[in-house]
Amino acid sequence: MNKLELMKMANEIRKGAVTAVYHAKSGHPGGSLSAADIYTYLFFEEMNVDTADPKKADRDRFVLSKGHTAPGYYATLANRGFFPVEDLTTLRHVGSYLQGHPDMKHIPGVDMSSGSLGQGISAAVGMAIGAKLSGDDYRVYTLLGDGEIQEGQVWEAAMLAGHRKLDNLVVIVDNNGLQIDGNIADVNSPYPIDKKFDAFNFHVINIDGHNFDEIAAAFKEAKEVKGKPTAIIAKTIKGKDVSFMENEASWHGAAPNEEQYAVAMADLEKVGEALCQM
Repeated sequence: MNKLELMKMANEIRKGAVTAVYHAKSGHPGGSLSAADIYTYLFFEEMNVDTADPKKADRDRFVLSKGHTAPGYYATLANRGFFPVEDLTTLRHVGSYLQGHPDMKHIPGVDMSSGSLGQGISAAVGMAIGAKLSGDDYRVYTLLGDGEIQEGQVWEAAMLAGHRKLDNLVVIVDNNGLQIDGNIADVNSPYPIDKKFDAFNFHVINIDGHNFDEIAAAFKEAKEVKGKPTAIIAKTIKGKDVSFMENEASWHGAAPNEEQYAVAMADLEKVGEALCQM
């Protein structure tokens, strides 16, 4: 995909995430929207995955450590072709395979069940170590929230990753600055995030998480790093492209009502129209 196609796909993924949360009447739109560009680049450009064979042995692995942003993840998997886009409207419904957090047993394309914050990166580190021990060349990617990195388990995993020189591991931090209780700097500041990962022997890259040129360059750079895991610190906007959700902590875990949903979709339609004119 070229950059414009990636931008259009990210907009479709944002629409899918908002639609899923609206139909569920619960869920986490804010962080799904902030991570949409990262999701898009990973699944449409970066990762070796196969919708016809989701469990193929040599596939790259992805772990959504901040599992509550499943709506954005599911919208990405659906648009990538792992399951029908129409199924997004069943999010969190009784009997649906699209649960509130990712479930590797029932959702095609999901490599790890996650949701308990701090644990996903540990699973990703284990996968990366496994690849090293077995001599496989697949790569492992994990997406963390910036509030999530207040969890001690994140740094235990980071210490092991640095110690084991896991250059097949890429940790992405969605740094949108907000968590359920407000500004991360006020709740329990993790800053400076980059210097912390550097101290754990990571190669660190700071980017604008909505700029596909910077995203592409970061993942390219990560592939060239030897003897260290990479941490990509992506500065993002919570609720990106939905006017009333942007930079509002209250939209961390809330569903839009009918009127709000209409406004959100109109906002995203405008973004799509602007992209079509580029």
